[in-house]
Amino acid sequence: MVEGVVRGQYAAKYLSDPVYRRKIARQLNRGKSIHALRRQLHCAREGKVARRQPEQQNAQAWCPTVVTNAVICWHTEYLDLAVGELRAAGREVDAEVLAHISPARNSAVNYYGSITIDYE
Repeated sequence: MVEGVVRGQYAAKYLSDPVYRRKIARQLNRGKSIHALRRQLHCAREGKVARRQPEQQNAQAWCPTVVTNAVICWHTEYLDLAVGELRAAGREVDAEVLAHISPARNSAVNYYGSITIDYE
């Protein structure tokens, strides 16, 4: 009975408050971007578990998590440096805009290890 009341209160708040709906949508989008990054990183082995022993399978399953965390830390560091440079140059960076930027991006990740060099 109490669970139904809590769900009703949540539904009422969600339906009546557009700011709250945007906050929930932003959180869901961040979760989706993290899962997309993990999925893309896991595809290096085409999503296959290549080990026979359970402890080796467990170790293989944790590898994408470690790499995902490393990518997110890398992007966080460089986003911070970019914001710092903009502010040092006298440009104003709105905190509201920064709230919408997620470091869980996969567009800047070189998955296959090939590097393109522009000779010009």
